[in-house]
Amino acid sequence: MMNQQAISRPLELLLERYEEFLLLEKGSSENTLAAYKRDVRRYLQQLTELGVKKLAEAQSAQIRSHVAQLAETGLAPTSVARAISAIRGLHKFAMIEDEVTNDASEMIAQPKQRRSLPDVLSLPQVEAILNAPDVAESGIPYGIRDRAILETLYATGMRVTELRTLTISQLLFEHSLVRVIGKGNKERLAPIGRPAQEWITRYRAIARTQLMKPGRSTNDVLFLNSHGGPLSRNAIWVMAKKYAKLATVDADVHPHTFRHSFATHLLEGGADLRAVQEMLGHQHIVTTQIYTHVDREYLREVHRTFHPRG
Repeated sequence: MMNQQAISRPLELLLERYEEFLLLEKGSSENTLAAYKRDVRRYLQQLTELGVKKLAEAQSAQIRSHVAQLAETGLAPTSVARAISAIRGLHKFAMIEDEVTNDASEMIAQPKQRRSLPDVLSLPQVEAILNAPDVAESGIPYGIRDRAILETLYATGMRVTELRTLTISQLLFEHSLVRVIGKGNKERLAPIGRPAQEWITRYRAIARTQLMKPGRSTNDVLFLNSHGGPLSRNAIWVMAKKYAKLATVDADVHPHTFRHSFATHLLEGGADLRAVQEMLGHQHIVTTQIYTHVDREYLREVHRTFHPRG
């Protein structure tokens, strides 16, 4: 059993940011989050024992040695696989955050496992959540802002980070498009439907002006908090949970759920896979293909539900 020694400050800070990413961007469950945190901390403790203070100093051989030790302690194969996934996820996150210039975990073999399908809402569930905010215009109409945010998430399939940094100048409503700044500062044009456009326009006319604070620059950010600044990722995560509960939707809803639902509903409607890849901003089409599996699962569920001998 490895001792519970402290890890270096840079590694501790990276771990904290990775946990936030898993919770808010990936929408990981509490159990998954706790397991990943335990796996990654154990890995970082071993790196610390080896004198590694920053993840950029980690080497593939050290990762392989760590994985071998996990197996030697009698850890179940599924737990070892989960630990590898957590470690690889940390290194990929560090690449995105420019903490490292190469992925030392890239060549670490991952046992083949069935890929879990993302949670997807049905269209009635989406509509129930979209209709949940109180859009009365008395006082500061947060409900109008929240409705505009939820509509935008579902209409564009944006990631929560892309939405919270969205600026007014990125709205190209004359072309029914939004210019999205994605991972690695890569830009893409995302179509946006009329309902989302109308709610954003209503929000700008009624709510945003009330949320702006005299003397404080908004930096053109579209969606503002009560202090006149950009919303945090946590605030948007809490918002999604709140309205799912109000809509009595029995599902684990988080901002990324709208992205999953956006992609799945497009494919169910007959959209081309490469078009969906472009709209989601996926670099590789294999990432988008997970939604074709969701689509097939939906078809199987329809068959089970409605076929006389399903």
